[in-house]
Amino acid sequence: MDKIGTVEPTLEDFSEKKKRVRNPLVPIGALMTAGVLTAGLISFRQGNSHLGQLLMRARVAVQGATVGLMVGTAYYYGDTPWQSK
Repeated sequence: MDKIGTVEPTLEDFSEKKKRVRNPLVPIGALMTAGVLTAGLISFRQGNSHLGQLLMRARVAVQGATVGLMVGTAYYYGDTPWQSK
């Protein structure tokens, strides 16, 4: 028997909207990392190893920047789970 007025939770209810607002550049960085990785793998497959190697180095730089953004925003907003309160 269903209760009247019961609302099923949606995926949006489970996601933390604050984190999306706090880290707006992190998803962009993740997409850029995936894009550069995909382009590098495609260039390796096509036989252009020089371009592929250059793109893999660019991927490392973009991935490092994304991690830096994550750490920087966590430090800025005071999210330090490794410190006991």
